[in-house]
Amino acid sequence: MHTITTAPAAAPAAPLAARHPTRYRWVVAALFFIVYTIAAADRANLGVALPFLRKEFEMSNTDAGGLVSLFLVAYALAQLPSAWLLSKFGVRRVFTISMILTSIATGLTGLVGSLLSLKLCRIGLGLAEGPLPIGVTTTINHWFPSREKGTASGLFLSAVKFGPVITPILGAAIIAAWGWREVFIWFSVPGVILAIFWYFLVTNKPGESRFVNGEELAVIEEKAPDGSSTGTAATSRPMPWLDRLIRVRAVPAVTTSRGVFASWNILGCALGYCCQLGISSVLLAWIPTYLLTVKQFSIMNMGMVAAAPWVGAVFGNILGGLLADRVLDKRRKPGMLISALSTAVMMYLLIHAPADPLQYGALLFLTGVLLSIGFSAYMVYPMQFVSKEKFPVANAVVNMGGQLGGAATPWIVGMLLDHYGWDYVFGFMAAISCLTFLVVLTIAEPLKLRPSGQQQ
Repeated sequence: MHTITTAPAAAPAAPLAARHPTRYRWVVAALFFIVYTIAAADRANLGVALPFLRKEFEMSNTDAGGLVSLFLVAYALAQLPSAWLLSKFGVRRVFTISMILTSIATGLTGLVGSLLSLKLCRIGLGLAEGPLPIGVTTTINHWFPSREKGTASGLFLSAVKFGPVITPILGAAIIAAWGWREVFIWFSVPGVILAIFWYFLVTNKPGESRFVNGEELAVIEEKAPDGSSTGTAATSRPMPWLDRLIRVRAVPAVTTSRGVFASWNILGCALGYCCQLGISSVLLAWIPTYLLTVKQFSIMNMGMVAAAPWVGAVFGNILGGLLADRVLDKRRKPGMLISALSTAVMMYLLIHAPADPLQYGALLFLTGVLLSIGFSAYMVYPMQFVSKEKFPVANAVVNMGGQLGGAATPWIVGMLLDHYGWDYVFGFMAAISCLTFLVVLTIAEPLKLRPSGQQQ
């Protein structure tokens, strides 16, 4: 009699929920960090070339400040149309085209033959770059859960500041070897390559990407394995004394464009960002000139020291995002308030600092850290109470306010220099930083608090 044996049954497949989530959203974050580093370098290179460019195209300090402002005015005015384009055609297509046009405008700047053509190139660069910041923040809003939005935004804004880190160093080396025109030609190349990478690697939403599994999508959408909401994703733990200071309260959701333009929380956020980005714009446009003409630094020392605030800003933006997400449990206003108050103090220290490259570089580094701690908060703040459909409009309002401030301040500084001097420039920056502090105090911190004792 034969014994019939059966093969052991195959082990059941692991349940779908047991799979590890992919982490492709951080690949997306790395890509937008690199892309925006190049975009920021494309706008920052004028500050390095400006002292040499003025030898070829005669202009006063006011004219030079106005030249810097042309880019920012065009960039600011492009924000609302960019929000419409991104909503209609999606981030993937608009962002890719914007990056290519940015590279073309940068390269053409190195070929100009007159002051008029130089101004037209700066306007073209501003219009071309317009969709990029809203594209990145919309990507962050779709690709990251609420507990990671501040960190991702800090990474994005650190790219905005990392571009000016490499720009003075590379720009000074290129100028020393060839001349100021070659700065713009060399800087135009990477953007085209990165635009192609973006188009093929980043979809409008994570659910459309072949690189994202269901588990990562559940993390992004803040859902439990059974598909239900995790419940605490949109709430924060109470911090009684801090919550009273920053005016924590539940804010009604903004779901219409009209609601965006009627919200003081959004408009106040835009005004605060206007002042803070104005300070950043002055440092970017005028610090190389200040170091060469007032501190009498060599070209290479200027390049190294002028990079210091942006090295600090990289750390400050990442630190600010981590602080808001992990320590302050999604509170955004504390970072804004810390930046505003401490930056005013740093302006006083900078004007009285000795003309020593090491010491002045250290002070500029610290200025960059403190100024940038609150920057990611301005980008994330509307995400807490504006619907995802209307977020591009809200972000466009905030960013337009910031860019208008960034456009106005280099021109104002040019006039101050023509009529007064550098003491007034640093005093002006301290004053608008104090104004930021007062404005931010008036807006709400739009949070829902968990009952005491409930854990996330």
